Amino acid sequence: MTLRIIPATLRDLSYIAANLRPEDRAEIDCQLDRWSPALLALTALQGFAYVAELDGNPEAGFGAAEQRGGLWIAWSWGTRRVKRCVPGITGFFHTVLGPQVAARGAWRVEARALAANELALRWLGRLGATQRCLLPGYGRNGEDFFLYDWTREGWNHVSVSKTTGTEAVAAGADGAGQGRAGAGSRASG
Repeated sequence: MTLRIIPATLRDLSYIAANLRPEDRAEIDCQLDRWSPALLALTALQGFAYVAELDGNPEAGFGAAEQRGGLWIAWSWGTRRVKRCVPGITGFFHTVLGPQVAARGAWRVEARALAANELALRWLGRLGATQRCLLPGYGRNGEDFFLYDWTREGWNHVSVSKTTGTEAVAAGADGAGQGRAGAGSRASG
């Protein structure tokens, strides 16, 4: 079983979005009035966006996008095989994505997870996020969510000088500076 983290493409993210695991589909359904795999994929390409491939097949999309100066939203969703990708994505988050976001001046990175999405809740904790509060009735049908975040103080162990080199390596992954289309994306998981 070979895991590879690559810059996201519309094709790969559309495939993942069309084949979501039930927990991620439920989380997205209760946050968006209308969505399609292509629209979700296109939205996810804003900011930093990556795909975890398992044996050459896209299984998980994840990333972070700036909402306004200093505030970023982290997101992830995947297929039924996403659990096999979690260890690799976690390592990539700590060595590449987190430092990329910190180097871009983030003061706060938020993620929201459906209270019933146990994998997402456990994983956010393992990623070092702080559970801030319950968001009762946050979903469009009254579903409860939890708000997690990382703040600049929480990742003060990340040296900005180290992140510059890491960001350059990641940006060169596709030879084009990797999927940065602008601000605004939100789906968590």
